[in-house]
Amino acid sequence: QVQLVESGGGLVQAGGSLRLSCAASGRTFTMFSMGWFRQAPGKEREFVAVISWSGVSTSYADSVKGRFTISKDNAQNTVYLQMNSLKPEDTAVYYCAARTAPAMDITPSMYAYWGQGTQVTVSS
Repeated sequence: QVQLVESGGGLVQAGGSLRLSCAASGRTFTMFSMGWFRQAPGKEREFVAVISWSGVSTSYADSVKGRFTISKDNAQNTVYLQMNSLKPEDTAVYYCAARTAPAMDITPSMYAYWGQGTQVTVSS
C-alpha cells in the first residue's frame, strides 16, 4: 500500500554532484522514517544515510560523511540525498527505503518499503 518513486542517478565525473529524490505515496499520513542504501556488484546492500520522521535526527556512513546530505519534506512525502564530491567508489545502485516508525534505523531489514533503485556511476 506504500509505493516509493525514485528519481535521479546517472553518470557523473569524480568531484561532481548528484541529487537523488524519492517520493512516497499511499499511506503517507503515518510517521515514516526513511533512508538511503546502496549496493555495488558482488557486495551486500549497505547503509548510506537515514533520517527520522521529524528530520531532526540523521546518521551517515563514515564513507560519505561530510559529502552527502539527507533531508526530507514531510509535506511532500519526499526524501532527498544530495551527493557532493563524488568518488568512483560511490558507484552503486542507490535505493531509498521507508519504514513505518518515526525512529531511524541503519539496518536494511528494518525497512519494509523500497524504491526501484537508481544507478549512480562516478567516472575517474
